[in-house]
Amino acid sequence: MASRRELKKNVNYIAGELFAECLMKSKFIPGTDQVKADKLMGDILLMQDEFISRISHTESGNIRAFYKKFREDFNAKVNAIIDDLEKLN
Repeated sequence: MASRRELKKNVNYIAGELFAECLMKSKFIPGTDQVKADKLMGDILLMQDEFISRISHTESGNIRAFYKKFREDFNAKVNAIIDDLEKLN
């Protein structure tokens, strides 16, 4: 299992890449809905804050189950954001 520090770096990296992709689509691809792009960028930042906070406040007890649930939730949220990115046009 990765350290909390590495996990936070990974969450920040993924959120940064999603944010940059959304920003590039909203600025450089004609026909992109600006309001939806702005909302999606806000959702990406909220997702980043939520998961960094969850890493910082690990539940005591069954650590393995906590991180398994964390990974499942994070992957589901990232996939949902990627789907929303594809629908911006």
